[in-house]
Amino acid sequence: MNAIATRPLVLDPDGAADPCARCGVRASSVCDAIPTSDLARLSAAAVTGHAAPGSSFIDEGEPATAFFNITGGTAKLYKLLPDGRRQIVGFVGVGHFLGLAVSDTYAFTAEAMEPVKYCRFSRASLRRLLDDFPAMEKKLLAVASNELVAAQEQMLLLGRKTARERVASFLMAQARLGVACMAPRSHFTLPMTRGDIADYLGLTIETISRTLTKLRTEGLIEIPGATDIVVKNRLAMERIADASE
Repeated sequence: MNAIATRPLVLDPDGAADPCARCGVRASSVCDAIPTSDLARLSAAAVTGHAAPGSSFIDEGEPATAFFNITGGTAKLYKLLPDGRRQIVGFVGVGHFLGLAVSDTYAFTAEAMEPVKYCRFSRASLRRLLDDFPAMEKKLLAVASNELVAAQEQMLLLGRKTARERVASFLMAQARLGVACMAPRSHFTLPMTRGDIADYLGLTIETISRTLTKLRTEGLIEIPGATDIVVKNRLAMERIADASE
């Protein structure tokens, strides 16, 4: 595993270690299940760290000894095929909880696409928290269920959808990323490269570029910058993504 840098707990002016109480992403993560009065327990269990762009903080096949809660940035998850090819299986951002493995080793590699911040929990420390705070365990079960649904959707994406439907599905998923309400964002940034998108969707870079250009020509999206997407016609994009156009 790549070397990872950690930073000490930030102290409040009165000297109390209280980073979790001041965490801006707590409400969107499993940590929200811990009552405010018990956040010192959560702080004591977490080790904060960061990963630079291009570096991994989880490595496929390594012992799954810890769990990671993403508190900043975006990472890609991928598996290596026996012939050395890479298959991206997902993109994760703030609030995602990683490491819920059914085996003793990690099933994927997590690589930062931009500066990533995270809280790391050992298996033992997380188990103690779950024993004392059943609501957190309930949230983790919901996370596991969501991961299963995402895996099923990815199977449909790769197995049945056309290139146009795959790209539309991907864009609408990115529009909803980190949005609590049902309405997706109309303007968002893609932190991943066209190559990453191609690996994730099982397409070529050329097909990704042609499809994006076609969607833009039809007035469904705008691409004001290399990494910016503006959805101009959300209903039409959702119909394409749902293969109902």
